[in-house]
Amino acid sequence: MGRWKAIRIQYKWTVLTVTTVGVLMAGLDSRIVIIGLPQVAASLHADPEQAIWITQAYVLGSTVALLLIGRVSDITGRVKLYTSGFGVFTLGSLLTSIAVNPAQVIAFRAVQGLGSAILFTNSAAMIVDATPAEELGLSLGINQVAFRMGSMAGLTVSGIILSVLDWRALFYVNVPIGIFGTAWAHFRLREMAKVERGAPIDWGGFVAFTVFILSLLLALTVAAYGVSEAATIAGLLALSGAGLSAFVFLERRHPHPLLDLKLLRIREFTGGLLAQMLNAIAFGAVLLLLSLYFQLVLDKKPLEAGLLIIPTDIATLAAGPLSGRLSDKYGHLPFTTTGLALTSLSLFLFSTTDASTPYPLLVVYMMLLGAGLGFFASPNISSIMGSVPPVRRGIASGFRATFFNVGYTAGATRDRLGFPGDFLQRRL
Repeated sequence: MGRWKAIRIQYKWTVLTVTTVGVLMAGLDSRIVIIGLPQVAASLHADPEQAIWITQAYVLGSTVALLLIGRVSDITGRVKLYTSGFGVFTLGSLLTSIAVNPAQVIAFRAVQGLGSAILFTNSAAMIVDATPAEELGLSLGINQVAFRMGSMAGLTVSGIILSVLDWRALFYVNVPIGIFGTAWAHFRLREMAKVERGAPIDWGGFVAFTVFILSLLLALTVAAYGVSEAATIAGLLALSGAGLSAFVFLERRHPHPLLDLKLLRIREFTGGLLAQMLNAIAFGAVLLLLSLYFQLVLDKKPLEAGLLIIPTDIATLAAGPLSGRLSDKYGHLPFTTTGLALTSLSLFLFSTTDASTPYPLLVVYMMLLGAGLGFFASPNISSIMGSVPPVRRGIASGFRATFFNVGYTAGATRDRLGFPGDFLQRRL
């Protein structure tokens, strides 16, 4: 019995390290192209609209299939699917690094996004499967801080890479890491999930959900960048609403639905999802605004802008695991509430800044933001994932990731709508 316990403890850390590498890569590439976008567009002679889709293709690719990935993991298991995610992500990175025109970059970034979706969705479910409930907050805290650290560090890392190499290095640096991650996952992970083997896939629900989420994200994107008329945006939103209605109709009648709507009756699950989406809106908005503020308002170079944002990373790294460990002992609510309060305070303080605001004051605001994000993430996801039955952890993780991505995109969209006319397009 003691030997089995020791093996289980060791495997818990194996799962945590493998999945943390995966989500770190996924987070890094969600933002790494932002600072390098002008160089990518110039090198490939991309017009402003194509440049926009170079960034958004990753978001679309990483969001559209999340529910399907979660459901497949509940049916077939998580380990083989997770390992394939490393492979897909690495392949997408390699293809993007050798692309010769904007259309290829856009397509291959979508492949990257699909790989990141597989990694992101399965990582949380695998950690919950392998970790005792009383230690779940710490493990999820480390894992989720890795994703958010990757998202924030993408701005810094891209600045460093672009100061010595060209834009293709933003993607081919993933290849050796991805190959190592694929082999590591294949040889070290083992299946522990309780699965519904033989259950059919609800393809009708998947199609309806894809119409809903794809139309919604397209509407948010074209609204933000002004690349379509109001009638097109309204049409996309109407199509999204129709897709959502069809999805709910189908799910209520399917014996093996893509998303078990009964999960939404669980208060901790639904409340956690809504809180996470609000937090993601703030997260996506502020990261983009900080990058634009330092580069466009203060006229800093990409590397300088990335380095100036580091205080946010440091605070998140410090607060995340601490919050996870404490939430295991004292419960989720005090720490999710504290995280949201600190994030809200930082947003208010950021709203008072202008071009003359001293950098030391901005450091204080950024550290408040980072601490808020760190305190919130782990207890929130622990509450969400711990509230669902084991056989629904895959789909719960996929649904959670969908809410996060929609909030993240909505936050960035709100920022872009705040810029006059084609200001951002002229800067590309």
